[in-house]
Amino acid sequence: MTFQPVLPAAIVVIVVLLFVALAVWSLVRRPDARAAWAVRLALVVACGALLLRPGVPGTSETLTTEVDILLVVDTTASIVAEDWDGDSPRIEGVRADVQRIVNEYPGARFGLITFDSDAVVRVPLTTDTTALVTSLSVLRPEVTANSRGSSVGIAAPVVQQTLQAAASVRPDRARMVFYFGDGEQTGSGEPESFAGSASEVSGGAVLGYGTAEGGPMRTTTAGVDGPGSYIEYEGERALSVIDPANLERIADQLGVAYQERSADTRLELPPPPTTATTAQGTTESIVDLTWIVALVVAALLALELARVTALMASAASVRRPRTGGGERS
Repeated sequence: MTFQPVLPAAIVVIVVLLFVALAVWSLVRRPDARAAWAVRLALVVACGALLLRPGVPGTSETLTTEVDILLVVDTTASIVAEDWDGDSPRIEGVRADVQRIVNEYPGARFGLITFDSDAVVRVPLTTDTTALVTSLSVLRPEVTANSRGSSVGIAAPVVQQTLQAAASVRPDRARMVFYFGDGEQTGSGEPESFAGSASEVSGGAVLGYGTAEGGPMRTTTAGVDGPGSYIEYEGERALSVIDPANLERIADQLGVAYQERSADTRLELPPPPTTATTAQGTTESIVDLTWIVALVVAALLALELARVTALMASAASVRRPRTGGGERS
């Protein structure tokens, strides 16, 4: 038996013992109400057990994929352009697709690289998918005032370095890359090439977000305020338009497929690379018994409620005035 207390165990034990002492004292002093106090004593003990969250050790079957997956996410202002599933920001589609990828490759190590005017490793390769999803949930685009144009290939050197470092440490693992962006090249010059990473990539995809009609963008600041006003150009709302040609070029350089994403189409994911091993294993876990204790607490509360209801009904019948005719002479 194991316990995962909601409060410190010492506090739970002390509080329960105080109420147990009160219930036992009343049980002895009130022989006419022993049944009621016996129920209350059991209720105190059950509530204490509920706070301690009892469980039993167990194991669960897991599927582990020996693969490293790099997620390369565009965080320029255009990633919040409002043309996903109507007028939602594109980043919502990115987050949904990342969650699908995490679910599709259980046990894989995930890393997150973001890029705007610079490329940054946000989450190093890790099996802690909670950290990855949390990082994406709070991800914000670059501050609009600091934007000075960006290249769709600016993350290429960081991706290559990360893949090579992972290969030097674990050469037995396969590696996949998923690129998320709209393909808009706003920086000067030709975008950097991802071809240098192709030899380390065993699978993945380039995923394109946005529409040919374009979506308006809002300004963002360094604070915690919500989206600002719409960005304007020559007196009208500036629109971000997807550039499939740039995205297809990146896919060719990496040697992966390109998919144009929309909310009403299913994300097609490749199977794990044939060089990756998928193993069935077990992990230690705790089988939570709290729900059983909760049922006992509910049953005892129902008994107490029924007793109180019966007492109230009895008291009401005693106090109810008699009806009928006046006094007889």
